[in-house]
Amino acid sequence: MTTLVFGHKSPDTDSTGSPLIWEWFLNHMGTDAKAVLLGTPNTEAAFVAQRWGFEIPEIIADVADNQACVIVDTNNPAELPANINGADVQAIIDHHKLVGGLETKGPIDITIRPLACTATIMHDLMGDHADHMPEGIKGLMLSCILSDTLEFRSPTTTDTDKALAQKLAADLGIDLHSYASEMFAAKSDVSAFSDAELLRMDSKEYAVGDTKFRVSVLETTAPKIVLDRKDSIMAAMPAVATQDGVDQVLLFVVDILNEEATMFIPNDLSKSVAEASFGATVTSDTVVLPGVMSRKKQIIPNLKV
Repeated sequence: MTTLVFGHKSPDTDSTGSPLIWEWFLNHMGTDAKAVLLGTPNTEAAFVAQRWGFEIPEIIADVADNQACVIVDTNNPAELPANINGADVQAIIDHHKLVGGLETKGPIDITIRPLACTATIMHDLMGDHADHMPEGIKGLMLSCILSDTLEFRSPTTTDTDKALAQKLAADLGIDLHSYASEMFAAKSDVSAFSDAELLRMDSKEYAVGDTKFRVSVLETTAPKIVLDRKDSIMAAMPAVATQDGVDQVLLFVVDILNEEATMFIPNDLSKSVAEASFGATVTSDTVVLPGVMSRKKQIIPNLKV
């Protein structure tokens, strides 16, 4: 049976690139593996795949009973196929906090490390086999690290992530900063997406007590493109929340270059969240949060109602 490798829903660069990286490694080690996605990748991920010569993996809606699979870049059942507990999960490779709720057929390999990027963990797990990575896989790995660290601006960045990215860039003979700028430009081009698609593009479900949120982040070097659509995006939030079974959509527009986030404040609940979570003073329908760059380290852990 082919082993499927996939990350979370609303796939970003790490959740698109890491399945392809691990597909290569498993096949290199003699296991028939196939990378798949759980949704349409964002514009940066699509750019990265094309840049390094990969087709976008097949998008699947669910997994069959006893389907062999490896989960990467998440361990949260809410971000995985509905039948994930019916599948034969063989391994998890992740860099997020342990959520719980997954049930496996037997003992499995689990690697969760406090690094900025799943691809960094994969490089370490490969050992000497990493020396055999073709150029395209190295390019994916570099891209995943640059994306998840926002070119080392994110507080999630570790020395391990940074050193590996610099080594990969040197091996590939590319200028790290110039390439990161190309990636972020691709990420910032969201003109083709509807308001609802923007709210779901890079988002995770998270509950604070009995209140369920969809926490959406748009990382961009051109925040004005999103901020100019503020009214229509906020008008779309109630329908997205209802359709997705959450109480509120929280949107943070992360300005990569100025290292700050703008949070949209469509109602009293989001206002109270901003004030309780970030000590913000809210006087309009947006609030700037200086230094806030990371959903994983700065937004979700601080959420209060």
